[in-house]
Order: sequence, then structure tokens, then C-alpha cells
Amino acid sequence: ANWAAWSALLNGVRDGETVLDAGLREGIAFPFECRNGGCGKCKAVLAYGKVGLGLFQTSALSDAERAAGKVLLCCATPESDVEIEYVPQQTPGGIPAKLWSATVESMEKLSPDVMRVYLRLDAGRRLEFYAGQYINVLLDNGEKRSFSFATAPHVNDRIELQIRRIPGGRYTTHVFEAMKPGDKVSFEGPLGSFFLREAGDKPIIFVAGSTGFAPVKSMLEYAFHRNMRRRMILYWGVRRLRDLYLADLPRQWEREHPEFRFVPVLSDPAPEDAWTGRTGFVHEAILADFPDLAQYQVYACGSVNMVEAAYPAFRARGLSQDDCFSDAFRLAPKIRTRDTELVKLGGRA
Repeated sequence: ANWAAWSALLNGVRDGETVLDAGLREGIAFPFECRNGGCGKCKAVLAYGKVGLGLFQTSALSDAERAAGKVLLCCATPESDVEIEYVPQQTPGGIPAKLWSATVESMEKLSPDVMRVYLRLDAGRRLEFYAGQYINVLLDNGEKRSFSFATAPHVNDRIELQIRRIPGGRYTTHVFEAMKPGDKVSFEGPLGSFFLREAGDKPIIFVAGSTGFAPVKSMLEYAFHRNMRRRMILYWGVRRLRDLYLADLPRQWEREHPEFRFVPVLSDPAPEDAWTGRTGFVHEAILADFPDLAQYQVYACGSVNMVEAAYPAFRARGLSQDDCFSDAFRLAPKIRTRDTELVKLGGRA
């Protein structure tokens, strides 16, 4: 392989920061996809030094690979000076991440625990990005919180975020209790290799869990804007009816675009919901509808648990690895160590 080497001093990496995050912050062309130890795209060789490894799937990094000195950069936190050998990758989509400043233009509570926030870029700037990518909001203590673009790329003078409140979450509590129009927000972006690929003619299945709807909204609105004629189906999985916080929008898309279909799925509907639609886990609804996925592309965005459950099930139905794209998010950006109890996942705090 065309390996390249990158050396990082420990004092150049922030406390609790992974090798992947540190490298991306410095403009290093590390390969990556899920950022959660599930896909194996950020696999590299630890040539020198010591790292701690967070939680990851053995399908992404086997015991034999670990014994051979390989690590997953998204789960590796340096414990000494390190030298990493990796295969360079260009910035996804070719758009380099930058630092940006913006002003909160407006806010709207879409449900009891989801806030829509519009950011207007300062100085009339415009931001290029690909549908499905995300930004890192920068907190005053150096921490970051990741949120996907909910706007399509052709609307590039302001940014829509859909922020789910996480109990005890530092930033999401601030959004719901203190943030107001006129506040300043600093962020970096665009980030991520989860974005809509326009080439090809395979039908697309979008899988959204909770606020995983945000990047899917960006992708679909971009696809409609580009007049894409591929068949597209959105499965949106939530717990209760009130969690379908923008359900009228995909129903409108269904009326306006004959190639699009919307399937909402409730995992735990309340009696007062009077729900007569699909129930259960969202990926199981797809498995019930599609015995063979070999001729489809799948874009899945939601909690790590959702993506981890869906990916092997879809592969077992014939979905090619090259046709499966995912963005899994966790409650907080810090990587837990292997002996830490696995926390419940489902949003960004």
C-alpha cells in the first residue's frame, strides 16, 4: 500500500482527543468514515509509541490486526509520542474544513426535545459543503459538539441545525435554556465523508433514527433541487408519534415527487398516539420490505446502536459494502476505554 507517516507530539494533542480528531484538526488527510470504531476505514499502523483504544467492533479491527500493531485512529488516544503509518486520503468531497463564525438567526422548538436553530454566517460569507456532512460547534473549553447540516448545499448563506436535548448534556442544555437569537457561535467544517453520491442509478433507501433525519433532509432536498430521478425511500424511526417532529415535510415531498416514498416507524407508540402505521425497529421494517438489497444503496444516520444493528443485517441481504454509507453518533465526543460500561447512545450532547 502507499503508506505515509505522520508524527504527533503528545503535547500537540488535546486532553481526551483521538488521533483522528487531532490529525483532522491539523489538516492531516486521514481516512475515516463512521468515527465510532465500526467501519475500519481509519485503520492504521502504530509504528511508534503507545495509545489507549476505546470501544470498537471486532469486525473493524480483529485481534490478529491488533497483534500486528494496527489501530483505529477514531478510537486511539495517545499515551506517549506516537508515529502513525496510514494511507493518505483527500478531504471527503475535496472541500477543506475551516473555522467559521456565525450568529443565531432564529430558533424554533420542533418537539419537546428537538430545537431547530438557524445560523447566519458572519460577514456575508458562504460555506461550501456536501449534502450529509456536519460541523463541529466549538465550546469555550475546547470541547466540540457535532451536528449535521439540515440545509441543502444550495442554501449556503445560513445553516439549519436540528439539536436534540440530551438530559445532562452541557451544550444541548445551553441551547434549550440559554441560547437566543443574536448569540455568536463558532464552528469548524464541513466535516465527514457521509454525503450523497450522485453517480449511479440504483434506488436509494434512507434510514434515519431520531435527529438522524437532519442530514437525510439535506440530501433529499439537494436531490430534489438537482432533479435526480432515482427512486428514493425514507424510513424514519422514532419512539413515539411526537418524535416525528417534521413529519409533514416528507409527506409533502411524497406529494410533490413521485419517485419518493416515506415510511415512518414507531418503536414504542403510546396508546394516545392511536398509531396504525409500522412499528418496531426501523431497520427491521426495511428487512421486511426488501428480501434482497443487492440492487440498492443505503444511507443510514442515527445512533451507533441503530447503525451497528442495521449494517450486518443489510449486508446479509446482499447489500454491497460499496453501496452502504453511514453516520453514527454518540452522546459525547470523548472515547470511552474498553473497560468502561457502554453508555446508551442516541444523540449528540
